[in-house]
Amino acid sequence: MNLRALNIGLRTGHIAAVSVLVGGLVFDVEPDRLYLSLGFTIATGLALVVVEACTRPGWLLEGRGLMTIVKLGLLFAVPWAWDARVPLLLTAITVASVGSHMPARFRYFSPSTLKGH
Repeated sequence: MNLRALNIGLRTGHIAAVSVLVGGLVFDVEPDRLYLSLGFTIATGLALVVVEACTRPGWLLEGRGLMTIVKLGLLFAVPWAWDARVPLLLTAITVASVGSHMPARFRYFSPSTLKGH
């Protein structure tokens, strides 16, 4: 399987898992029924990070990579901040959307390129 196909498959699985998870949380589905979706959301997100980082090592230090790290942090917080699960996940979706659609000058910006004063 080529990396593009893998990326598309992982992204599709990720969107599906997030959809099930957020819908379940909004409609107050029992937590035990949602942990699989949460785990799949985190696993596919981490897999996407690995694919991106392997193909473009500097990606993790660019705006798009940093937004992904923030998003994953929000997802990892869900089990420990269960009462804040819906705002956390809606924030993660917002970060993901902004990160994916912000102008290229921000997506590809790397704080490592800033020079100290």
